[in-house]
Amino acid sequence: MTQVSYPDLIEKLPDIDLDLDGVRGKLLQAEGRQVVFFDFQPTAVIPPHSHRDQWGVVIDGEMDLTIGGRTRTCRKGDTYFIPAGVEHSASFKTRVKVIDFFDEPHRYRPKER
Repeated sequence: MTQVSYPDLIEKLPDIDLDLDGVRGKLLQAEGRQVVFFDFQPTAVIPPHSHRDQWGVVIDGEMDLTIGGRTRTCRKGDTYFIPAGVEHSASFKTRVKVIDFFDEPHRYRPKER
């Protein structure tokens, strides 16, 4: 399997400040919204949590995504929507690249350099 790389214009975005092993993200900030270009290692685990609306698309890899107690496997090209307040979590079967759009302006903060 060929691994997709983000282009330099995305790699030059600020890193998100997140302390989870195997998770890296690049932050694109907009007024009232955020987009994060995630890169998950197969060892990463996103524990159950909730927040405002989130929409995402899998760019590469395979992950198990649980939304509101229902688990599905997401692969390249799959999209998902997580409504506000619904608990969700994820685990990763391979290295995974995901683009997530968050309906909140401060879900993530840029990492201090």
